[in-house]
Amino acid sequence: MRYSDLSEWSLRIGRWAAQYHDTLRARPVRAQTAPGDILREIPAHAPTNPTPVDIVFADFEKLIPDAMTHWQHPRFFAYFPANAAPASILAEQIINTMACNCMLWQTSPAATELEQRMVEWLRGAVGLPDRFTGTIQDSATTATLCAILTMRERSLDWQGLSHGLTGQDVIRIYASPENHSSIIKAARISGIGDANLVQVATDSQLAMCPRRLRQAIEQDLAAGMRPAGLVLCAGGTANGAFDRIADTIAVAKEFGLYCHVDAAWAGAAMICPEFRYLWKGAESADSIVINPTKWLGAQFDCSVQLLTEPELQSRTLSLRPEYLQSGNQNGMTDFQDLTIPLGRRFRALKLWFVFRVYGVSGLQGMIRNHVNWVKALENKLIADPEFEIVTSCPLALFTFRYAPKGGDADSLTTRLLNNINDDGRIYLTPSQFKGRPVIRMTAGTFSCAESDVMSVYDIVRELASEITSTADTTQQRSDIPKPV
Repeated sequence: MRYSDLSEWSLRIGRWAAQYHDTLRARPVRAQTAPGDILREIPAHAPTNPTPVDIVFADFEKLIPDAMTHWQHPRFFAYFPANAAPASILAEQIINTMACNCMLWQTSPAATELEQRMVEWLRGAVGLPDRFTGTIQDSATTATLCAILTMRERSLDWQGLSHGLTGQDVIRIYASPENHSSIIKAARISGIGDANLVQVATDSQLAMCPRRLRQAIEQDLAAGMRPAGLVLCAGGTANGAFDRIADTIAVAKEFGLYCHVDAAWAGAAMICPEFRYLWKGAESADSIVINPTKWLGAQFDCSVQLLTEPELQSRTLSLRPEYLQSGNQNGMTDFQDLTIPLGRRFRALKLWFVFRVYGVSGLQGMIRNHVNWVKALENKLIADPEFEIVTSCPLALFTFRYAPKGGDADSLTTRLLNNINDDGRIYLTPSQFKGRPVIRMTAGTFSCAESDVMSVYDIVRELASEITSTADTTQQRSDIPKPV
């Protein structure tokens, strides 16, 4: 295949992409394959001779789409969405065509300066002050790792970079048990370790208790340990929990701790001013991560880390061998100094396209719709005596259980979720609350409509009835067609 063939094939793939999205509602959300099905269809060794691209594409159409879980499906209500708005898809095609490595200003002047501006656009859109700058990471996991490495080195006066952690005081990081598992991963990778990630008790609202945080810090200081940082939760993955950010940061700052806010999902909602009370105090943080991939339409990978003192992270991560010396740039940023990988994709282009094509008002409207639709669905389940809402979030997320009178709610909830996901019309995620199984519901897919969200009640109600009733085996199916 030659570059001259790209025009024909780009058009053909563009038509396929449009048809794919047009037909998503007719497909099962989750892949309907067994482990090993695709592996058996693919030869064990790479071909020796070239294969015509039309044969490769035909094999793709036959093998791949129907064996994928469709993250862009409008009834994908599991995990958090990994969105790909049409404008973002177009930008990604351009990014793939140019195939730039945006590590230094001189290797990517426009990409570097566009990234700087996009960070500023997002900062303004979510109402944060101008002192925040930052960078676009691949994912929130990387952004959080960068923040925790910065906590570590700042507390050690950057001696860990040269001397390692052997012989140093034990470093302590504080976080809520509602935080994402990436915080645990960052503690491990940074050398701090699970045992030194202190999970501070939460209150009845699942928010970290400032008094307990103070107690934990004081106990660690008394034991000769070195408190280094605080990771706060703004929209927890499991339950949508929010820490009392202003109160807990105030405690942390008394002890000189570096503060990072994980707002990977919920941070996008802060483009709506009415939701900003949920992260009151975030403007006092040192680092905040927001994933436009989850709720703003910019496809993965694209995670914005906002920083008040980027030089601290640069001092932690920057490494400049001779081949990376870039000379006088009139103060322009080399974004590789703020990230772990040297190589960087042109992620800012996706944000530029999304912000311009949809506008802040369009994105606000989408998020408000998702929140309102999910709240309406939650209210329908509240009104049904066989279901109970376990946790409720002010945004588009809640958890529930199937608990008919006289039934074993744990086993019935687990069985119901399995039946829902095997059925294929919607896709939900399992979770736990206080050690008991719950079903987690969230909405945020770019193409999601009110009818998609409200279909959840009808499908859940239907499948729940099938579990508990054997008398009526001819029970009428939902009028929502099941994908084939």
